[in-house]
Amino acid sequence: MSIFEQSLAKDRANFEPLSPVSFLRRAAQVAPRHTAIIHGKRRYTYAQFWERSCRLASALAARGIGPGDCVAIMGANTPEMLEAHNGVPMLGAVLNSLNIRLDAKTIAFVLDHGEARAILTDRAFSATVKEALSLVSRPLMVIDIDDTEDDGGELIGETDYEAFIGNASPEFCCNQPEDEWQSLSLLYTSGTTGNPKGCVYHHRGAYLNALGNMSTVGLDRKSVYLWTLPMFHCDGWTFTWAVTAALATHVCLRAVEPSQVFRSISDHGVTHMCGAPIVLNMLANAPAKSKVPLPQAVEIATGGAAPPSAVIEAMEADGFRVTHLYGLTETYGPATVCIPQEDWPALELKQRSSRMARQGVHYGTLENASVKDSKTMEDVPWDGETFGEVMVRGNTVMKGYLKNPKATIDAFAGGWFHTGDIAVRHADGYIEVKDRSKDIIISGGENISSLEVEEALYRHPKILEAAVVARPDETWGESPCAFVTLREGAQVKAREIIEFCRDNLAHSKAPRTIVFCALPKTSTGKIQKFVLREMAQNLRD
Repeated sequence: MSIFEQSLAKDRANFEPLSPVSFLRRAAQVAPRHTAIIHGKRRYTYAQFWERSCRLASALAARGIGPGDCVAIMGANTPEMLEAHNGVPMLGAVLNSLNIRLDAKTIAFVLDHGEARAILTDRAFSATVKEALSLVSRPLMVIDIDDTEDDGGELIGETDYEAFIGNASPEFCCNQPEDEWQSLSLLYTSGTTGNPKGCVYHHRGAYLNALGNMSTVGLDRKSVYLWTLPMFHCDGWTFTWAVTAALATHVCLRAVEPSQVFRSISDHGVTHMCGAPIVLNMLANAPAKSKVPLPQAVEIATGGAAPPSAVIEAMEADGFRVTHLYGLTETYGPATVCIPQEDWPALELKQRSSRMARQGVHYGTLENASVKDSKTMEDVPWDGETFGEVMVRGNTVMKGYLKNPKATIDAFAGGWFHTGDIAVRHADGYIEVKDRSKDIIISGGENISSLEVEEALYRHPKILEAAVVARPDETWGESPCAFVTLREGAQVKAREIIEFCRDNLAHSKAPRTIVFCALPKTSTGKIQKFVLREMAQNLRD
C-alpha cells in the first residue's frame, strides 16, 4: 500500500457525499432574507423556501414515504415544483417529474413502471391525472396543488398541498445521502414510439451538473432566472438546483406566451432564461406589440437541435445573448456548450451565428465528449466532414434505464454513452450535430444532413417552421422532402422555395418535394419526424 493511503481513510470530516439539496440548506443560511421565488403575487425568501421544503419532507415521512420510495409530481412551473425538487430528495426518496403534456395512458404507464407511492398534482391537469389513476394498478396518495395563478380543473386528492405541509414540522432532519450514487430522480424520455424509458439520476450527477450550469451561463446572487423551460424536462436541466446554488431568484411562469415572457423580463429584471429552439423561434417571431425593450441583455441558453442561425440573429437583435447547449435526458440535460471564441465577434453576422449553432465542447463537469465511429469506437478525423456518433462519459450521465438492463448495456457499450446523434468534429475540436442517425438522408450515395437543409429553409423570409426527411426516390434512392409552415398571411409556391434552397445549398442537397402543413410535435415540442417520414413514404407525385 502506498504511504499516501496509509492511515488516511475517508471520514465524514473530509468526505461528504454530494447532493443538490445542500444548495438550498446553504442558501437559507447565507441569504435567508434574499428573494428566492417569485410567482404572481407570491414571494418566498430562501429561509421560507427551505422551511416549506422541510415541511414537505416531514409531511411525506409522516405518511410512510421514505428512502427508495417514488413520489411523482404533475406540476407546472410553480413554487411547489421547486419545493418538491428539494423536499423529496431530503427523504432519500426519488422524485418523478411527469411531463404535463403526456396522455393519461402514458402517465399511467409511468406511475406503474416507477412504482410511485404518491402524486402531487396541479389541479389544471386533474382530468388527465384522474383518468390515469383509473388505469394504475396500485393506490396512490394524491395531493392537490391549488395554484392561485390558474383556476382550471378540479381538486381530486385527499387534501391540498398547503394543508398537507401546513401541519408538518419545519425541523425535518435533512442529512446528506449515505452514498452519492443513491437515486435522486426518475425521468422518462419523450420517445416517439412505444413506451418511454425511465432514466435514473443520482445525487452526485445532479450536484455536478447544477454547478456546471451555474458556471456556464454565469449565474450569481444578482441573477434573476425566468422559468420558460419546463421544470419537468430533465429536472429543468438541473437549473432547479443551479439557480439556488447561485443564491439567485427563481421567477416562475406557468405557460410560455411571448407577451408574458417580455413582461416578466421587464417587471422583474430577468437576466437569465432557458428554452428549446421552439421557444426562441416563438420569441423571435412574436408580434411587435408583444415585445418590450429589454432593461438589460438577457442570457438565454437553448438546447436540443441547434436553433437556425436566422433565429439566433433575430434573438440577438431583440437584446438576447444566445448560448447553445447540447444534451439529452440521459445526461441530466446539458452536456456540451458552444463557448464563443475570441475571434468570433469580428466575424460577419451570418458566419458568427452558424458557429454559435454548433454543439461545442464538453461541460467542465463532464469527463469527455467525442465523435466516434460506432463500430470501431475510434474518434473520427477532426475535419468537419467525417460523420460519427456523439458519445459522452462522466459523472453526469444517468445510472441507467429503470428495469431495462438490455437498453442500459446497449447505451453504455464500450464505456461511453451512445447518444444516437450523428455529428462532425471541426479542427478546433467543436462538435457539430448533423442529424439523428435515423434522419440522415442518403441520396445517390451522398449523406445529406436534414439539419443543413432546414438551416437554409429557415432563412426564407416566409417560412416559420421547417423539417426535412427522406422520401423514396426511384433515381437517387432517397431525396430530401421538406415540410414547412408559413408565417401568418404569407404565400409562396413550392418551386420558389426549392429555387431558394438551390441558391443557398449544393443543388444535390436542395429538397425535391415541398409539403405545406402544420408540423406534428411531441409533448416536449420536438418535431415528430417519424410521422413526417411516414407521410413522405406515402406521397404521390
